[in-house]
Amino acid sequence: MIRWVIAFFILAIIAGLLGFTGIAVAAAEIARVIFFIFIVLFILSLIYYLFTGRKPPPPV
Repeated sequence: MIRWVIAFFILAIIAGLLGFTGIAVAAAEIARVIFFIFIVLFILSLIYYLFTGRKPPPPV
């Protein structure tokens, strides 16, 4: 998921440099939303590990 954030962030920077402000804003917003989803999932995974002492299954 963090790869998607990086991809949309790079897309936003390139679009901003080329003058496509609408596309840059949309890509930056998508990157921001995905980043916050990543943070929430990370915190939930950390809490799960602290309470159970087991590692969550690896992503597929």
